[in-house]
Amino acid sequence: MPKTKILIIEDDDDVRELIRYNLARENYQVYDAADGEKGLDAANSLMPDLLVLDLMLPGISGLEICKELKSDKSTQDIPIVILSAKGEESDIVIGLELGADDYITKPFSPRVLLARIKSVLRRKSRVAPTDDDIISVHNIRIDPGRHKVSVDKKQVDLTTTEFRLLQFLARHPGWVFSRYQIVDGIKGDDYPVTERSVDVQIVGLRKKLGPAGALIETVRGVGYRLKDTYEKT
Repeated sequence: MPKTKILIIEDDDDVRELIRYNLARENYQVYDAADGEKGLDAANSLMPDLLVLDLMLPGISGLEICKELKSDKSTQDIPIVILSAKGEESDIVIGLELGADDYITKPFSPRVLLARIKSVLRRKSRVAPTDDDIISVHNIRIDPGRHKVSVDKKQVDLTTTEFRLLQFLARHPGWVFSRYQIVDGIKGDDYPVTERSVDVQIVGLRKKLGPAGALIETVRGVGYRLKDTYEKT
């Protein structure tokens, strides 16, 4: 089986070598570039399985690289992990809104970076739901193929992130998930999903589900779960 290809675009030699060393130890096939233009060219030619991207780069910025890759059909599915010293919440939101799969601030732990990379690669490898993969929990019916949710046969309009959040909980009824696990399990295209924003999404989802929203339980000090009773139809 071919090795997983990871491209690092990072202008700091020491940081780039640290990442390369740790990825190589995990048996990844590692490539790197020290500026934006070379990095963008490498991404288009190598088609890596994942990109570790700094934002403040010589030439083309990391945000421009992210925007360009995500707007091209041939490269839009390449997962991007942003690694940047820009740690303000607004910077993180912008990166996620442009399509990055994760955002890690510097200084960083190599172990945490590796764990996040593995998490993103796991998400990428998951098979998308098919039209037949319908989930019924209590009086909630979820149709992933048609992106429809109904409660007591009455359709409920959800955002993409709300839909994925409900689908994630419904696939594991009775299981308790931390906010970080929920972020890891879904990827919001219409809303940047962070641990802080999970609470906001839950509030909105409960409201839209009406009385059925009570099925989503808060487990104090841990996270959330959907009450048990599960069947596939």
